[in-house]
Amino acid sequence: MPSVREQYWRYSLVALIVGLGTVVFVELTPFLGGLMGAATIYVLLRGQMCRLTGRHGWRRGAAAWLLLGEAVCCFLVPISLLVWMVAERVQRLTLDPRQLVASARHLAALVQERTGYDLWQESNLRSLLSELPHLGQWLLGGVTGFAVNVVVLLFVLYFMLLGGRRMEEYIRELLPFSRGVGSDALHEVRMIVRSNAIGVPLLAVVQGGVALAGYLLFGVPDPLFWGVLTCLATIIPVVGTALIWVPLALWLGLGGHTGAAVGLAAYGVAVVTQSDNVVRLVLQRRMADIHPLITVFGVVIGLSLFGFMGVIFGPLLLSMFVFCVHVFKRLYLDRHPDAGEPSGPSAPSAPSVPSAPTDGGRLH
Repeated sequence: MPSVREQYWRYSLVALIVGLGTVVFVELTPFLGGLMGAATIYVLLRGQMCRLTGRHGWRRGAAAWLLLGEAVCCFLVPISLLVWMVAERVQRLTLDPRQLVASARHLAALVQERTGYDLWQESNLRSLLSELPHLGQWLLGGVTGFAVNVVVLLFVLYFMLLGGRRMEEYIRELLPFSRGVGSDALHEVRMIVRSNAIGVPLLAVVQGGVALAGYLLFGVPDPLFWGVLTCLATIIPVVGTALIWVPLALWLGLGGHTGAAVGLAAYGVAVVTQSDNVVRLVLQRRMADIHPLITVFGVVIGLSLFGFMGVIFGPLLLSMFVFCVHVFKRLYLDRHPDAGEPSGPSAPSAPSVPSAPTDGGRLH
């Protein structure tokens, strides 16, 4: 039975950890994207780090620098190019709004011709022009924040690669599970992060490429730009790529290109949307088989909490919630013996390492 003094020390230490942890988390919130990006890329590169330092005998510092260069070339450069392309287009509109006004006037004329409703009103034009400065400020802040988070990502990733196994062992010891269940939890995290970090960009590239082919086929103006936007739209739950190709089909229809509009709409439904199902089917066979509901609701939760990185960490958060519920059920309700714990007179058997559900909602 711990004494009053020991209880005071224990609870005071817990309160101090929670208080300081809250302050640290709040202050690091602007760099949350960089921290999560570093964790994601570390999960993807940890296997290569182990092979370089173990099988090939590289020094950890040299291996970390090599993998840091790989991360820059394979991950950061493509993302930076996409961000630059969209930012450059938006900046051009904010600095020279005449092009936007001309496009809006043309759209209003088409709508009035087809429907009789006049969009080109002074109040609508004032509202459109008043939003341009806010859009420019948001763009500048977003680009600056992205650059800062890239620096944070590289800095943190380097030390994560150096820490490697010791960092993972330390985290496993802190988890409120037995050794077997803790290892299973870390394996679950690695599988989900790897699945989303590879699957989401792959799905975006495939759907963007398929949509780009359709834009070229049906004569959509500036097809490369809209193809890039289609790639980015794949992260939005439920609507996804339809957020891009549906307005483009309407634009073609208002412009008098009825055949191209109907063709693009049919192409979007039959080809662009179905390519999502094909890619997901392939990924489920090769990576973590995450239930679609966990993916959809996880992305909804993640985008509001973490921004763009919520595409990866939202489903992880929801999956870990389901995993912990399953752990509680197996350990304390079903009370199965834990095969991962040592047996013997000095180590009584504990509940088992939870296995993932075997039905359609399995997490592995």
